[in-house]
Amino acid sequence: MGYTVEQIAKALGTTALGNGALEVTGVAEPVDAGRHDLALAMKPEYADTLGEGSARAAVVWDGADWQALGLEAAIVAPRPRYVMSGLTTMFDPGQGWDSGIHPSAVVDASAELGEGVTVGPLAVVCAGARIGAGSVIGPQAFVGADAVLGEKAFLREGVRIGARVVIGDRFIAQPGAVVGGDGFSYVTPEKSNVEQARQTLGSQDGTNAQAWTRINSLGAVRIGDDVELGSNCTIDRGTIRDTRIGNGTKIDNLVMIGHNVEIGNDSLLCGCVGIAGSTRIGNNVVLGGQTGVSDNIFIGDNVITGGGTIVLSNIPEGRVMLGYPAMKMETTMEVFKGFRRLKRLFADVAELKKTVSKPGQSD
Repeated sequence: MGYTVEQIAKALGTTALGNGALEVTGVAEPVDAGRHDLALAMKPEYADTLGEGSARAAVVWDGADWQALGLEAAIVAPRPRYVMSGLTTMFDPGQGWDSGIHPSAVVDASAELGEGVTVGPLAVVCAGARIGAGSVIGPQAFVGADAVLGEKAFLREGVRIGARVVIGDRFIAQPGAVVGGDGFSYVTPEKSNVEQARQTLGSQDGTNAQAWTRINSLGAVRIGDDVELGSNCTIDRGTIRDTRIGNGTKIDNLVMIGHNVEIGNDSLLCGCVGIAGSTRIGNNVVLGGQTGVSDNIFIGDNVITGGGTIVLSNIPEGRVMLGYPAMKMETTMEVFKGFRRLKRLFADVAELKKTVSKPGQSD
């Protein structure tokens, strides 16, 4: 299936230049683009490789001399990368699954499926589950008892949605994501070594080894509209109250969200982030890859953490943080610079010590 350059520009709300009737059937990087591809030459450095491919049309940056680049047509946008959202949607071929209820799927008679719901091979939909219109439950996916999925949900292969989880519209979950597993909650009959060490910042005096007793999770998970989950990420159910994820929040692969966590709207959690139980995170927060967040703390709106940051205490809104423990990014960069100078500083101090402590030296 192809589109003309004019059709693509109109759908994206951008400008078409040159031969708008030129048809393209796919998108590609400039060096790989064939005659029927739309090349993504969104920066001058990308356009340098157009000559190595065969593209006749490209997405270019505002002000680009597209004719000098040897193109017959171009799509110009003030923010070229942003148009990739609509462009990739137009050309996405999907997963190739059939529509309808597959014969091998198990759908309980009491489950409610909206109009146009697809349930793939070996998928399971349990008693009392409600699935909104136009949703796709992929192969081997699981939707637990009394769980609710809004309209146009899309569960990829092997996604697991636990009992009583409530999810809004246009939810997307990549393969292996799990929502609604029990929280990691255990307690000992008497004060444990961990509690003692945390209270005293290191000492375990007066404690004995004890067995761990499980605390069951009675809460569920509530997720808003337009939320996306990456592959193999996990969101644990709350102990008593629900774990909550706000509208528009996007969660990357291998992210772990503990019990009772609350995350606001339009936040972005990158790969391998770990958030311990009962932490509250505001709106429009971005946690860089491998950020770790301690339990029972608060992160304000519009906070950004760099990759590998370890958050051990509250962060006010609007801060940009980095390091272990998390500090303002500019402070951490100064600390890093100091680390690099340590070897030279030690050498200088050693030389000074030799100078001032030579045996028999007099004033």
